[in-house]
Amino acid sequence: GKTGIASAKLAYQQYRQLFEGKKWEKLAKEGAHVQRLLWASTSTKDPKFSDVMYVDALIGDETVNTLPDKTIDAFADHGTLKKDAIEDDLGEAQQVFNDLKHFDIDIDFITQQLEYEGVQKFIVAYDDLMKGLETKRQKFESAAQIDKVNI
Repeated sequence: GKTGIASAKLAYQQYRQLFEGKKWEKLAKEGAHVQRLLWASTSTKDPKFSDVMYVDALIGDETVNTLPDKTIDAFADHGTLKKDAIEDDLGEAQQVFNDLKHFDIDIDFITQQLEYEGVQKFIVAYDDLMKGLETKRQKFESAAQIDKVNI
């Protein structure tokens, strides 16, 4: 849990740096807008952790967090809404990464593995959605006995 939050906090700092300075000001004057940073499905998977641990820690300006209904309900019940919580404890976040290096934990490899696994889950979900839509389309087509129309 600590590594995930630390990673998000440090990534947020890099994100914020993209939208400051003269280069960004020039783009903004020409109509560019800040793209919000998306935290996707930040529910807690480990029951030993608070069910709102990630939600509480990742509140930040210009961010969006997609959550399962169960986590939304938990946050409404006992979450902590603290403006810019993601800006807190940045030194601690950096220390988490220093500790990982000290113990020869290859965070880049772990990150690549998690990214790969996450993408695979999205691919499976997309494929399942498309199969479900095709099945429904076929049922409707059968029921209505509609000829296929080439467009």
